[in-house]
Amino acid sequence: MLTVHPTHPQPRLLAQAAERIRAGAVVAYPTDSCYALGCHLGDKDAMERIRALRGFGKDHHFTLVCRDLSEIAQYAQVGNAEYRLLRALTPGAYTFLLPATREVPRRLQHPKRRTIGIRVPDHPVALGLLAALGEPLMSCTLLFPGEDTPPTDAEAIAQRLGSRLDLVLDGGPGGLEPTTVVDLFTGTPVVVRAGKGDLAPLGVEQAL
Repeated sequence: MLTVHPTHPQPRLLAQAAERIRAGAVVAYPTDSCYALGCHLGDKDAMERIRALRGFGKDHHFTLVCRDLSEIAQYAQVGNAEYRLLRALTPGAYTFLLPATREVPRRLQHPKRRTIGIRVPDHPVALGLLAALGEPLMSCTLLFPGEDTPPTDAEAIAQRLGSRLDLVLDGGPGGLEPTTVVDLFTGTPVVVRAGKGDLAPLGVEQAL
């Protein structure tokens, strides 16, 4: 486990974590919603390990966690209306479902819709890790199968997952509420999951 300062994470430790990710590690790290699991974008084996940890089926959306809007545009097709919404709500506790570009490996896309989840977290540790990595992190919420709330303590995460997890980046207590998931595939925002992200800017009051 690497313990970093929650608001001013040490670059040296973030660089170590990024190097582990490039070498194939599956990591747990804090975000502005809750702790998440992440691995290198191109690492199929690490992705399958995350899938096993979460008990995912083949049709589950993974999320590309990006540093900023310009990075999002490399991996998702973003029209003018979508761009305005993304600019208003990022960084923040939202995940957006958008059509994937050719930069996204097919195994990361929804098998039927060819969409990808995209998000920019508002958390110093997550953003610092992304800066050290220099590319998006393939990610999903750290939530155990059959449980409704994510774990909040890094030490407990490390103990529970043991050797199935390569690294825990401890940035302090995590949150209990996952991101708000917004489907932008048709151009009209549809809230798939109401979470930490405020629904008011989306013009809806509850998940559909």
